[in-house]
Amino acid sequence: MNDALRRAMYAAGLGEVDIAARLDVDPKTVRRWMKGRLPHPRHRQLVAQLFEVDEPDLWPELLALPGERGRSAEMAAIYPQRSAVGRESWLELFEAAEKEIGVLAYSALFLAEDRRMIRLLEAKAEAGVAINLALGNPDGEQVAQRGRAEKIGDAMAAKIRNALVLYRPLLRHASVSLRLHDTILYNSMFRADDQLLINQHVFGIPAAQAPVFHLRRHDGGEMFAFYLESFAEIWSSAEPVDGLSV
Repeated sequence: MNDALRRAMYAAGLGEVDIAARLDVDPKTVRRWMKGRLPHPRHRQLVAQLFEVDEPDLWPELLALPGERGRSAEMAAIYPQRSAVGRESWLELFEAAEKEIGVLAYSALFLAEDRRMIRLLEAKAEAGVAINLALGNPDGEQVAQRGRAEKIGDAMAAKIRNALVLYRPLLRHASVSLRLHDTILYNSMFRADDQLLINQHVFGIPAAQAPVFHLRRHDGGEMFAFYLESFAEIWSSAEPVDGLSV
């Protein structure tokens, strides 16, 4: 029996049917978890997020798995590629933000093309959440280099211009800022308060096919702050734009 999971469910006032509905799984699956079966990594992450705890708090046996003892407490999950992060997970990430949302990428077009995401970002902006978007300068050398590396040429710049058009409605909100950078990105970052998704960049491989690290700010941890410093440095040197400029 997984007593830790049962206690978390009881404290949250949630039953197996509730958990199943939120994770889009069969209630029998949740029942098996309660009886002690270890969920798949993606489901473990979602359940831990639901109860706002770390995965080992619900499944202490994870600490006995190879490599887990050396894993930072800040590391909530690792995805083999960005496409493995489901749409609902992206929405849940930004829905949880109460103070700040940050995006550092070349285009982040996959988010801009999602109408639910744009509506969510608008709602967050109306609620006063600071939204900082740092995209690549479509006329910059680093964007051109990234296009050549991915063997898509000018399509990279075109993706950014498309994203700028789709993000443009957000700029009517005072809490939304957009800047263009011409930086070599070793990773893209997507922040929601104390959570951070790091999409690695691999030469010649599209970002959607590269791994993603999910970090959470943790007392005594250094990784979260390390990446935020990088974000801040790029942001400070990026060129501000307004709604008329895109």
